[in-house]
Amino acid sequence: MVRQIPLGQPTVGQEELDAVKAVFDSGWLSGAGPSCKAFEEEFAAAIGVPKALSTSNCGSALHLGLMVSGVKPGDEVIVADYTFPATGHSVKWAGATPVFADVREDIWTIDPAAAEASITDKTVGIIAVDAFGQPADYDELNAIATKHGLWVMEDAACAAGATYKGKPAGNLADIAAFSFHGRKGITAGEGGALTSSNPELIEHARKLHTYGIAPALTREGSMDLPVPSFDELGYNYRMSDIAAGIMRVQLKRMPALMAARNRAADQYHELISDIEGLTIPAALADRTHPYQSYVLTFDPSIDRGAVAMALRENGVGCNFGTYASHLQPLYKSNAVCEVSASLFGRQLAIPMHAELSEDDVSYVAETLRTVMATAAVRNA
Repeated sequence: MVRQIPLGQPTVGQEELDAVKAVFDSGWLSGAGPSCKAFEEEFAAAIGVPKALSTSNCGSALHLGLMVSGVKPGDEVIVADYTFPATGHSVKWAGATPVFADVREDIWTIDPAAAEASITDKTVGIIAVDAFGQPADYDELNAIATKHGLWVMEDAACAAGATYKGKPAGNLADIAAFSFHGRKGITAGEGGALTSSNPELIEHARKLHTYGIAPALTREGSMDLPVPSFDELGYNYRMSDIAAGIMRVQLKRMPALMAARNRAADQYHELISDIEGLTIPAALADRTHPYQSYVLTFDPSIDRGAVAMALRENGVGCNFGTYASHLQPLYKSNAVCEVSASLFGRQLAIPMHAELSEDDVSYVAETLRTVMATAAVRNA
């Protein structure tokens, strides 16, 4: 039987089960309840911001962030091109146009020069993406935004636990969105969060994420019969209290989970950095990388698809890195993002999660080395 090393695997156990039971016992399972409130307070404290809002996923958090930032039809928002298309989708959900900017060749985050070159009289903001968890260049991006009267949003979908110059991800721009999808560093299977140092933005988002009224928890225990009125279009973007209970445990686990991922990354660095035809991910000294994914970049001489098939045949999970958004038919974009387009065709994610043992990483590395030594993965 072929050994199986999954691409991703959550770390969950009895503590999460106990947390779910506690939510069941409370009788409040739906969204925006007591468990969500407690998680929001704990997450805000971890990020170093006054307020956080739990959401159904990162896409909803991004959309809310755009809405409370005043984005409207006819506006343009500059978006890091190399990202899962939820980032660009959220701009379209707001009725605006995503304008894709190319990324750095080394850490794959938005190139500040490319972002500034994309500014027009319709531009209202910039969405930077913390590529696979490593933060973008926020000093430069915030300076560009200030110069041109724009806002900056941090797509921190993969970045829980990351830092930039000693400051936590989620507290690096005007507003930030997180994901708690099953492959992220901390997870409830699904879920997200919105954070900001501006509490007014979060409170406005709180109203919008509950159809445009205050959550029911705010009326709990009232001695009269408050009847909310709807004066603004909102959405159902709430996290369930079940997910929030899980997230409270995951947040406590976060330092240990990050340490485990970094140990695995260090071992990969040691074992595969000398393999001809591939480049390992770069981690800059002024930021903490949470390694949501461990992504390899292959030389053009390597057939990435052949490598992926050979790894999978040997039980090693893998997948392409992420998308060059401007190439997706939905956007019909005329952007030229040569770095992002090149990465889209040459990158491959290999197993990365906190459950990897040293033996697991060694097996992945040995298998990769063997695969890369075969003629079958060389382009003709």
